[in-house]
Amino acid sequence: MSGNPNPFSDPAAVSDYVHETPRKVPGLADLHKMTTLLLAERAPGAADVLVVGAGGGLEIKAMAEMRPDWRFTGVDPSPAMLDIARKTTLRCVERTHLIHGTAVDAPDGPFDGTVCLLTLHFLEWHERLETLQEIRRRLKPGGVFVAAHHTKIDGQADLWLARSATFAAGPTSAPGHAAASAKAMAERLPLLSQDQEEASFREAGFRQPSLFYAALSFRGWVMTA
Repeated sequence: MSGNPNPFSDPAAVSDYVHETPRKVPGLADLHKMTTLLLAERAPGAADVLVVGAGGGLEIKAMAEMRPDWRFTGVDPSPAMLDIARKTTLRCVERTHLIHGTAVDAPDGPFDGTVCLLTLHFLEWHERLETLQEIRRRLKPGGVFVAAHHTKIDGQADLWLARSATFAAGPTSAPGHAAASAKAMAERLPLLSQDQEEASFREAGFRQPSLFYAALSFRGWVMTA
């Protein structure tokens, strides 16, 4: 995904993921609740849900607690992150199937809903579009897709990344740490503007991408197949 060469492949580097991510992403617990609500609009009963970028298992755990009748398939390219996901989802292990790979390695489904949180901002345009197309192909007609990640805020991308970095660093961070973190994100993440994001969703075959989550540099959309 990012780093040198990929920090998500290093068990030591991701060991605190479950504890650190809720602190770094504004309103993460509520993002999970909203995601579940949006999927449930089209899948009010038992449902099969695909989670792309499922390493860590946080969204599966949250959705499983709210919807005991849902089943989950998660894919992630990092074995280290999948190890964490297996621990995180122990209470719903009988309803969860985790796979090493990307969207192309996921079962054909079709799935009632698909989720991709905090992942697409790592992907270059061609890889992102391929991922979206693979997700679209695995959804039932009318199935719901929810995505949320860092976005390039038009005209103020550096400012909003800096604000996200400051939020993530917390009040006790060393001076200059947030600025350096924001600079590193800007350099390594191939971010898209909101218009580009929505164009990519439409190009992949999704209908009516609608913004539902905005938190500093993070944006989230819901759309249908």
